[in-house]
Amino acid sequence: MKVLLINGSPHAGGCTRTALNEVAGVLNECGVETQVKNVGASVRSGCLACGRCKRTGLCAVDDVVNEVIELLPGADGLVVGSPVYYSGANGGLCAFMDRLFYAASNRLAFKPAAAVCSARRAGTTATLERLNQYFLINNMPVVPSQYWNMVHGNSPEQVRRDAEGLQTMRTLGRNMAWMLRCIAAGQEAGVDRPLHEPGVRTNFIGD
Repeated sequence: MKVLLINGSPHAGGCTRTALNEVAGVLNECGVETQVKNVGASVRSGCLACGRCKRTGLCAVDDVVNEVIELLPGADGLVVGSPVYYSGANGGLCAFMDRLFYAASNRLAFKPAAAVCSARRAGTTATLERLNQYFLINNMPVVPSQYWNMVHGNSPEQVRRDAEGLQTMRTLGRNMAWMLRCIAAGQEAGVDRPLHEPGVRTNFIGD
């Protein structure tokens, strides 16, 4: 089993990475392989709404989004981390998520997922809400913890002093490992993914 952790901060070794490392450490202790991918400084564009990805399976903007798409077949779970910018997720990460989920939604569906965020002080719950929407619209079980998945500090050193935040990250890692094992056990027992009705798309404009 393997979990892919996405670092949406432009600082590859900053506060968000410190939180993700705590999650990854526990996953490794539980026998789950991990890979951290830094994307915060590598996103070239938002979605162009060109539709090319529906034909090719890859984004027309060839950057880190396509690199991550290529990693998805080997990942059983996903953790996405972001710093808080104006009470929201990093704009580069949001552009990354828009493109990733539109191009690779079928390769992400049913993989357990979680969002984590770091902040000096506030804006964390709004950031988590923004990121969780990607999982909820795409049939991805959202992994819980004992508190909202946030750490506080203005530097990695300060984050490492956030005892409750780091404990929340460790609990998240254990819960992710447990959920992955449950899914694997279910598959071995013959429990298949749910069958869904064909999609229905409507808008709010009358005939």
